[in-house]
Amino acid sequence: MKNFKLYLLIIDFLILAFISNTFAQNPIIRDQFTADPSARVFEGKVYLYPSHDILAKEGRGHIGWFCMEDYHVFSSENLTDWKDHGIIVNQNNVPWVDSTTYSMWAPDCMYRNGKYYFYFPARTMEKDMRRGMAIGVAISDKPYGPFKPESKPIEGVFGIDPNIFIDKDGQAYLYWAGRGISVAKLKENMVEIADKPHVVEGLPEGFKEGPFMFERKGIYYLTFPFVIDSAESLAYCISNNPRGPFKYAGVIMDKSPTGCWTNHQSFINFKDQWYLFYHQNDLSLKFDKNRSVRIDSMFFNADGTIRKVIPTLRGVGLTDASKKIQIDRHNRKSDKGVSIAFLDTLNTFEGWKTILDTKSAWIQYNGVDFGEKSFTTVNARASSKTGGNLQLRLNSADGPVVAEAHIPKGEEWKTIKVPVTGLKQGVQNLVVSLNDNNPVEVDWISFE
Repeated sequence: MKNFKLYLLIIDFLILAFISNTFAQNPIIRDQFTADPSARVFEGKVYLYPSHDILAKEGRGHIGWFCMEDYHVFSSENLTDWKDHGIIVNQNNVPWVDSTTYSMWAPDCMYRNGKYYFYFPARTMEKDMRRGMAIGVAISDKPYGPFKPESKPIEGVFGIDPNIFIDKDGQAYLYWAGRGISVAKLKENMVEIADKPHVVEGLPEGFKEGPFMFERKGIYYLTFPFVIDSAESLAYCISNNPRGPFKYAGVIMDKSPTGCWTNHQSFINFKDQWYLFYHQNDLSLKFDKNRSVRIDSMFFNADGTIRKVIPTLRGVGLTDASKKIQIDRHNRKSDKGVSIAFLDTLNTFEGWKTILDTKSAWIQYNGVDFGEKSFTTVNARASSKTGGNLQLRLNSADGPVVAEAHIPKGEEWKTIKVPVTGLKQGVQNLVVSLNDNNPVEVDWISFE
């Protein structure tokens, strides 16, 4: 019996270990650094294959530079709740990888013929290739693994940022970066190229990397990070053929407002909505080699061109009213009296807080799902050195007041529970405002 109880405890621990601290808001993963997101729709779910930034230290990578030793995979059914399935490939378990280089950069994954093929770049142990990068493949029966790496990288392919595209006729293509962007057909086995690689024509001059190809209504979109004005923006070219030649069509997203030099993208159509996955350095503002994945909705113009995507903190998806609503990931806020700061500057994975310090200052969080439930109370984790008063409104800064909460005077965080009235069912927007000039800091709110 004791052994059986121990077994159950171990199972519970493993289940908890594989559920990451993930949210609907941007960035979507907050218990580790993630970058270079490759999003794919498999088996009715969205699977996310990012690279995994870690902090280099003596004997572990090159200090002050990118450091990556493994890959995780995440999945979601609603783009709101994300599950971490754990490590799927580690540099120490790939026969051809030089495990002293910590160079497991941007990956991709594709399904074909009952198998999932995971593509990744890394530095090889071969002496004549040591200064370059090769691209390898790991194969699994499931999108979340276990993946078994091939014993050798793809012959004839040298570079970074592999991307796989399967055209409507069934032909698979491999794109990658390195002295431009190259493309080659893949054989049916998905681990060998079927023709000689060639550099894609028609792209703009300047540094480019991270190709990601998709097709919509007969237009082939080749997207890539492109250095414009000293940092990477996301740009794209279009063609009527997956191999080109291409015509430059513009910028999808301007350079990062958080000071992140890089960006990296993927696109999916999920439940009739297009989404852009990308990264910034939200959780590491002073060091842009530790990055975090984000998601925002994207839209097309009538002529097929892509509308520019403006990065948001709110991200996508709905937030269950009974869960912790991180209002710092807001949609809108008043022009003055509101600021956002880390809860703990020494541990940014703790997230952010909202600071309201002027009467009538407000912050709005959209897309809270109350379903068909009848909530009677609202909880707020907050603090106020002088003792302040909050109001909760629906849908706008002058909308109906549904709750008022006094935050007691003190330095420590408190969870305050107050009655709520006049709530509507379904999806609503929430506005939290300050009702006096006594500053209040808010971590989260939730409903019961």
